[in-house]
Amino acid sequence: MTARGSIRFGMIAATVAGVGLLTAAAGPPRERDAAVQPVVVELFTAQGCSGCPDANRTLEAVANAPGVIALTYGVGYWDYLGWSDTFAKPEFAARQQAYRQALKLRNVSTPQVVIDGRRQVSGARSPELQAAIDAEAAARLHPPEIEFRETGDRVGVGSGRPPRGGAEILAVIYQPGLQTVEVRQGDNRGQQVRHVNVVREVRRLGDWSGRPVLFALPGDSSSEDNVVVLVQAKADRRILSAARRAEPRAD
Repeated sequence: MTARGSIRFGMIAATVAGVGLLTAAAGPPRERDAAVQPVVVELFTAQGCSGCPDANRTLEAVANAPGVIALTYGVGYWDYLGWSDTFAKPEFAARQQAYRQALKLRNVSTPQVVIDGRRQVSGARSPELQAAIDAEAAARLHPPEIEFRETGDRVGVGSGRPPRGGAEILAVIYQPGLQTVEVRQGDNRGQQVRHVNVVREVRRLGDWSGRPVLFALPGDSSSEDNVVVLVQAKADRRILSAARRAEPRAD
């Protein structure tokens, strides 16, 4: 399946001497959420997979929990059963395969949840998922700070100790909230399958070597979309830090 909707990013290669200079150069930061270091919960799911609707509901149950960033990636492994997943993209399957290699798994499974890039559980096992979230919430030490600019068009990543092999900065573009798809073929024929925080695109902004950097964020995405910024190790795919741009408040 071909990728849908290219989002162009303009990268600002601004390396500064310290976090204070980064803040001064970019303007005042937007007020951040109380949960400084959220746990990133990534669900790989398919509309044609009979066990996936339960996993979708499990993710939905934790999506609004404090300190959790929940993201749904559609994959096309089950399209051969007669229904092509409406959210699937090849790059999402490639992301899941990268986790398989990093986690030393024999193969990928659907549904699958990856927590902070460090561990995986079956998407339908709610108690196991919650235990993994709780464990990861206490695992990060001295993560690099992520600050969104008040204008919402730039993000700064502060200093820290880079992992072996380096790290990269990713922008995950997703549509917040729930979407429902009526599946008309395959194992889930006739079902209204719910999805939360569906990912539309993952874009690499650049490298992080432990020194503060500043990047531009997408300016031409849909007004319904939001963005999560990840600092992720290249070698073992651990998520070192994550932040979600604050969503506009309804009047």
